[in-house]
Amino acid sequence: MNKEQRTIKPKIVFIGTPDFAATILEATVRYSLFVVYCVVTAPDKPVGRKQILTPPPVKISAQKYNIPVLQPEILANSKSQITNYKPDLIIVAAYGQVLPKEILEIPKYGCLNVHPSLLPKYRGPSPIQTTILNGDKETGVTIILMDKKIDHGPIISNSKFKIQNSKFTYEELLKKLANLGAKLLIETIPKWINGEIKPKTQAESKATYTKILKKEDGKIDWKKSAEEIERQVRAFYPWPGSFTFIKKNNKVIRVKILEAEVSKSNQLIIKKVQPEGKKPMGFEEFKRGYLCSIIPNLEKEPE
Repeated sequence: MNKEQRTIKPKIVFIGTPDFAATILEATVRYSLFVVYCVVTAPDKPVGRKQILTPPPVKISAQKYNIPVLQPEILANSKSQITNYKPDLIIVAAYGQVLPKEILEIPKYGCLNVHPSLLPKYRGPSPIQTTILNGDKETGVTIILMDKKIDHGPIISNSKFKIQNSKFTYEELLKKLANLGAKLLIETIPKWINGEIKPKTQAESKATYTKILKKEDGKIDWKKSAEEIERQVRAFYPWPGSFTFIKKNNKVIRVKILEAEVSKSNQLIIKKVQPEGKKPMGFEEFKRGYLCSIIPNLEKEPE
């Protein structure tokens, strides 16, 4: 930053929920001169078999730095509270709700969204998983000026990330892109506020969309190639996971495939699994204990 940019300290409200957003929030607080006055995130939710009420990662990060937290069920209901902070800028990362017009209009410099793909490619909720599923060799992060449509606004800045010959899981690629996004955001904000950036309209004809993932999306289709299944295992780890079903003593058991690789002869090699109700184990140990192999195309599921 130059001397003029160092004097800029916009009031920021940060809106986001999962780990991707938490990484960006922490970097903004720790490594920039910008002041985050308030964080808006999703309500605490029950997690796991015991349904323990758990705060989202962004809330945990905000509390570390004593930043006030709002957790509305519906974002528009927090309009007056957000307005009271008089934010110059709103930063959004993986929030999970579309920002309504009344929120978009609050800050002087608009609302900037940090999205983990090279827009207009992979708009929507699962760009990182889709990148891995499709075997892309390049991805990145895009910062847009938000409008009323999902991931549609003009591009403010972007940064590319090469992924050739890498076997990233979803979690690993998420961390890479979150750190890249944080760095890009810190570099972009002063330029945006100083009027040094001209927004670039997205090429609508090149737009592609990703979907909301559901648990059933993790079921392995054994008709797919070994490469496709291996990519699914990485893309869906840890959630929704990749799973199949086996029979043991006439009982159908769900088995998660945690690690796999493709051999030089294009065969799928399963490395680690987790049978229902058990701890993760190597595939050889699994075969010895269950006296069976994975059964492709077993359609029957537990009642």
